[in-house]
This record gives sequence, structure tokens and C-alpha cells, in this order.
Amino acid sequence: MTNRRLALAALIAAGLGVGTASLDAAPPAKRKAAPLASSTAHNWNGTIAVAANGAHTLGNPDAPLKLTEYVSYTCPHCAHFTRDAEAPLRLTVVPRGQVSVTVSNVLRNAVDVAAALIVNCGDDKRFFVRHNAMLATQEKWIVQAESLSEPQKQRWGNGPLPQRLRAIASDLGFYDMAQKWGIGRPQADRCLGDTAMLDKLKAQQDAANTIGVKGTPSFSINGALIEDAYSWDALQPILSARVAALPGQPS
Repeated sequence: MTNRRLALAALIAAGLGVGTASLDAAPPAKRKAAPLASSTAHNWNGTIAVAANGAHTLGNPDAPLKLTEYVSYTCPHCAHFTRDAEAPLRLTVVPRGQVSVTVSNVLRNAVDVAAALIVNCGDDKRFFVRHNAMLATQEKWIVQAESLSEPQKQRWGNGPLPQRLRAIASDLGFYDMAQKWGIGRPQADRCLGDTAMLDKLKAQQDAANTIGVKGTPSFSINGALIEDAYSWDALQPILSARVAALPGQPS
């Protein structure tokens, strides 16, 4: 992490109670990806469930393999993972019901909080559209977050939390993004002040800490943290082997 990002993290994490202990994203692994095993099943791509802590799950709720992604919207490797993994997961194991995918938030800083509240705003059926779009555009808005003017620093770092989050959303173009998703400014403001959703995001953070997540992205399968897998290239062969071992798979 650069000195500029460390300074940004210290500024925008202040007063949130989320800390900065896990701000460094885990390094990407260099393993070669293996193809996922084939199967036939009902298409589960349109099935979305929401847990009590607000985490969203795509796919068969009874999938034998339950993959959880622990992600931060300001983590570059999380954006890379989503770019690389979205199509393979959606075209193979998720529609067949073999694997479900849960997104669980890790809050590294106040930008994460603002982004997560905007992504969680609106129809749950559109959550993954918003989630993927937020990460797909990260390279554009993160540059603005790393080049704050003094007035912006004051707006981001002082005042009630909803006011600070609205300043972040305005400066980074989150309102414009939300408008494209059919979420107007008044609704977005309500979501940025949604303390119940913020509590759910913190519960997701607590769940990540409990399982031992130390960087982002991290992954668990059926509740067990996968060690040393921080990218799709590293995760894919592990997931492929688990899918191949499922009953009824060709040997």
C-alpha cells in the first residue's frame, strides 16, 4: 500500500469503528487455473437470497458447495477477482446448482461504507448488478479518492456520519451511478443514513473476523476459510476439484 493510500485510509476510517487493521489487500496468487467440471441442473442464476446480516447469495440455497467471497469495494484485487470469476461462475457451476456464491462485505474505510450502502440500496434482485458495476468502475472513482483536496478532506472527515458519506458519494460519482440503477438522490440519501443496514455490514465484518479473514479478497467454502487463495486463478482449481468430487460427477 502506498503512503498516499495509507494517509487516505487513516483519514476516512476515523470515527467509523471499523478500524484499519485489514487495509492491505491480500497479494494475488500466481497459480494456473483449471477448468471446472461439468454437470446438468436447473438454472439457478436468477435465485437470490439475503441473510439476516444482509449478505446476498446467488444460486441454489441448497448447493452442496457454498462459496463466500469476502470483499472490499476499495480493494483492487477484489475488482480483479470479480472481473475474472463472474463469467465462469455464472456460466457453469452456479446455474447448475452445484455452487452458490455469497458476497460478504469487509469494511476497510469510509469509502467502503458509502459504496456498500449504495450497492445495498434498492431491489435485492438487482444486488449483483450493482455489486459488479461498483467493482467494474473502481479504477475510475478510486483515483478521485486518492487525490482529495483540503475541502474534501474536511467534508469526509468531519460531521455526522451520514453527512460524511453523502460527501463521499457526491465526490466519487456514486449518486450518478445509483441514478443509472433507478435509484434517485432522495432514496440514495436514505440508504446512506440507514443505520440498520450499517449494523448489518458491521455484522458481516464481524463474521469475516471470526472466520479469520485477514485480507481481501478471501474465500470460504462451506464455512471453512481457504488459505492462500486470493484470486480466481488460485481459487478455480480448488473449486474445480470440489465440484469434480461431488456425487454423480464423471470420474
